[in-house]
Amino acid sequence: MTVLKTSLRNFFAHKGRMALSAVAVLLSVAFVCGTLVFTDTMNTTFDKLFQATASDVTVSAKTSSDTGETTSRTGKPPVMPASVLGEVRRAQGVGAAEGTVFSTSVTVVDADKDKLSPSSGAPTIVGNWNDNDSRTMKITSGAAPRGPDQVMVDADTADKHHLKLGDEIGVITAVGTHRTHVSGIAAFTVTNPGAAIFYLDTRTAQQTLVGRTDVYTNVNVTAAKGVTDEQLKKNVASALGAGYKVQTAKEVADANQKDIESFLNVMKYGMLGFAGIAFLVGIFLIINTFSMLVAQRTREIGLMRAIGSSRRQVNRSVLVEALLLGGVGSVLGVGAGVGIAVGLMKLMSQMGMHLSTDDLTVAWTTPVIGLVLGVVVTVLAAYLPARRAGKVSPMAALREAGTPADGRAGTVRAVVGLVLTGAGAASLYAAANADKATQGSAWLGLGVVLTLIGLVVVGPLLVGGLVRVLSAVLLRIFGPIGRMAERNALRNPRRTGATGAALMIGLALVACLSVVGSSMVASATDQLDKTVGTDFIIQSDNGEVITPQAVKAVKDAPGLERVTEYKLVDVSLTTPDGRTSKNGMINAADPTYAQDLRTKTVSGTLADAYGPDSMSVPEGFAKKHGIKQGSTVGVGFRGGRTAEFTVRAITSDDGMIDNGAMYVSIATVGKYLPADRMPLDLLLFATAKDGQETAAYQALKSALHDYPQYTVRDQTDYKEELQNQIGQLLNMVYALLALAIIVAVLGVVNTLALSVVERTREIGLMRAIGLSRRQLRRMIRLESVVIALFGALLGLGLGMGWGATAQKLLALEGLKVLEIPWVTIAGVFIGSAFVGLFAALIPAFRAGRMNVLNAIATE
Repeated sequence: MTVLKTSLRNFFAHKGRMALSAVAVLLSVAFVCGTLVFTDTMNTTFDKLFQATASDVTVSAKTSSDTGETTSRTGKPPVMPASVLGEVRRAQGVGAAEGTVFSTSVTVVDADKDKLSPSSGAPTIVGNWNDNDSRTMKITSGAAPRGPDQVMVDADTADKHHLKLGDEIGVITAVGTHRTHVSGIAAFTVTNPGAAIFYLDTRTAQQTLVGRTDVYTNVNVTAAKGVTDEQLKKNVASALGAGYKVQTAKEVADANQKDIESFLNVMKYGMLGFAGIAFLVGIFLIINTFSMLVAQRTREIGLMRAIGSSRRQVNRSVLVEALLLGGVGSVLGVGAGVGIAVGLMKLMSQMGMHLSTDDLTVAWTTPVIGLVLGVVVTVLAAYLPARRAGKVSPMAALREAGTPADGRAGTVRAVVGLVLTGAGAASLYAAANADKATQGSAWLGLGVVLTLIGLVVVGPLLVGGLVRVLSAVLLRIFGPIGRMAERNALRNPRRTGATGAALMIGLALVACLSVVGSSMVASATDQLDKTVGTDFIIQSDNGEVITPQAVKAVKDAPGLERVTEYKLVDVSLTTPDGRTSKNGMINAADPTYAQDLRTKTVSGTLADAYGPDSMSVPEGFAKKHGIKQGSTVGVGFRGGRTAEFTVRAITSDDGMIDNGAMYVSIATVGKYLPADRMPLDLLLFATAKDGQETAAYQALKSALHDYPQYTVRDQTDYKEELQNQIGQLLNMVYALLALAIIVAVLGVVNTLALSVVERTREIGLMRAIGLSRRQLRRMIRLESVVIALFGALLGLGLGMGWGATAQKLLALEGLKVLEIPWVTIAGVFIGSAFVGLFAALIPAFRAGRMNVLNAIATE
C-alpha cells in the first residue's frame, strides 16, 4: 500500500511531465485499435452483403471462379446453356429458380463518354434485374428495365455522377457498345461498399455481355419449404451431373469473404506494422521520461532508502507509475481508436467505398489488445529506469540531484553497440552479394534489425563527435548562445542519443523507401529506354481486353508504320523432362513484337520463335526442365488442341519487362485454337512512321475516342504513369510513418521540457547574470535543432544504407539502377531542423517565463 501511495503521489505530482508520454501511448494504441475496428467493420459490411445477395444454391459454369469473377481472356463471362435452368427446376427440393447473367469486364460511360466506374477500385457490374437482386435493392424512382433501351442504376452511382431518369448511358463490352437510357434508380437495402451496378433486362444483358441469348452465367435456386441448402445442393448437382459448379449460399459467401479478406489482411497487418514502429519510437520517449524523472528525484529516492525503503520497493514504485501511465494512455487510446476508425470510414466514403457506421464493429478483443499492448510496452520501457532507481543508495540523499554516469556501463554499451552494428553491417554486405533474392532478403532483414539496434545502443557514444560537427557548422555563428546550446546537448549523451534515436527510426525508413522507390523508377525508365522499340502502348487501365473493333480503329489510324497485337493464352506445358504444368501461360504476339521489345537471348534469335510451330522459353525455365535450343515442348491449348513446339530461342532472365515470358506467334496459336476461343488482345503496340510521331499520337487518341476504356501512352506517358504509381504508394507509406515521427517529436518536446525543469536553478542564474529571455529561448531552440539533426543524420545515413542494399536485391530481378534521391534526402534533413524548432516552442516559452528569484532558490 505504501508503494502504491508513493507512486500515486509521484504520478500526480509530475502529471504535466507524464502528459507527452501518455499522448505517445494514446496515439500508438489508438492506431492499433482504429485499424482493428476499421478492418473488422469492413469484414462485417462485406459479410452482410455476401449473405444477403447469395441465393440458397447457385449454379455456375465449371470454369467460373469461386467468387463469381467474370474476367476472361475473351472479355466475356463463363456461361452455360439456358437449358440448364429447366433441368434445375425439375430437381427435387427446388422451390424456384431463375437464370442470371452478369459481367465485371465492362466499362460504362455517360453521354459525354465519361466513365461511371468507381474511383475506389471497386468493380463495375452489369447484369440482368432479377428476383434475387430485389432482396437487396429497392427501386426509389422510375422502373426496372423492360426493353433494350433501358437500364437501371444504383442510387450511389446516380448521386455521384448526377444521373437522372432519361439520361443516356453506354455499356461497352467485348461484344460492342450498347446505348441505353436510365429507366430507374435503385437503392441498396444493405451497405454498398462502393460497386457501381447497372441492370438490364435479361435478353438485353445476354446479348450485350455475351453476344448470345441462349446462355446464363448463373442460376439462382431457392429451396422449397423444409429443404436445407446442403440437401438442395446434392439434388441439383445430381440432376445436372459433373459439368457445373454448384454452391450453397454459405459456400458462395465464404468464397467471397475469403477473397476480400486477403486484401483486408494485407491492409490490416501493414497498418499494424506502422503502429508497431510508433510503439518502438514511444519506448524511447518513455525511457527518457522515466530516466530523467529518476535522475531529478535522486535525493528523494536516497531519502526513501535512508528511512527504510528497499530497492524492490523503489523499483516497484517506478513501475507502478509506468503502469498508471500505460493504463491512462491505453484507455484514452482505445476510445480514440474508435474515432479513428469512424474517420477512416468517412474518408473511404469520400473515395467511393461506402461504409455505414451502423455496421461499426468493436470486438471485445480490440480494447483488450489495446490495453494489454499499451500497458505492457510502457512497463517494459520503464523497467531500465526503475532498475536504475532501485540502485540509488541512501548516500545519494546527501548529493545534488543526478548521479554521474556509470563508466563500466558506458564501456559495455560501446562494446555491445559496436558488435551489433558490425554484425548488422556484415549481414547487409551478405545481402548485397547474395545470388538469390530470397536468400538475400533474409540477410537484409537481419541486417536492418541488427544495425538499427546497434546504432540505438551505440548512439550516445556518437553524440560527442556528431553534435560537435553539427555545432561547428550551424551553432557557432550564434556565438556564446550557440556554444551553450552545444554544451547542453553534450551534457547527457545518453539522453541526447535516446531522443535522437526515436527520430532516427522513422527517418531511416523514409530514406530507405525513398532510395528503393527512386531506384525502381530509374531502373524501369532505363529498361524502357533500352528495350522498348515502339512508340505507343494501348491498353486498358482496368485490365480489360481490347475488342476487335478497337483493334481495327487503331490499325486504321494514319501515320503508323506497324501495329503489334499481344495476347495471353492459357495452356498446359509438357517439358522434355516429362513434367506437366497444367496452369501455364504463353504470350502470343505478332512477329513484329521482336522489334517492339528488344529482349536479350542466351541462345537463338527471338524472331525465330515467331515461326510456325516455334516458341521461346526463359532461361530459368530452360535450366529447370533441361530445355535447349531445338528441344520440343508439348503445348495443350485450353479449349483447343495439343501441339509440339520447337524451342527456337531462350531468353535471358536479365531483364524486367516481360521477365519469364514464353513467346509464340498468334498465327501459330490460331492453328490449334478455334477462333471463338482465341483470346482478345491485352495490349497493342504501335510504331509511327519516321517524323510523324506527334501526328500519329493525336491520330490514335482520335481513333479511340469512342473507346474510352483504353488509354494511349507514349514512352514519356508510360514513365510518368510509373513514377506516379510508385509516388502514390510512397506517399501513403510516408503518411503512415508520420505517426512514428509525431511520437518522436513528442519525445524531443518531452526531453527539452524535462531538461528545462532539471536546469531550473541554472537557468535562473544565467538570467541573473544578464541572459535575456530571447537569448534563453534561442539557446533551447538551438539545442532542440541540433538533437533533431543528430537523429536525422543517423537515420538518413542508415536508411540510405538499407535502401542501397535492397536495390542490390532488386537488381537480381532486373532493377539494376541505384538512384539516391538527394533532393528528398536534403529536404528531409532540412525539415528535421524545422521539427527541432517546432518541438522547442513550448519548452522555450516556459523557460522564458520563469521567475528568476524562484528559479535560483530551487533545490
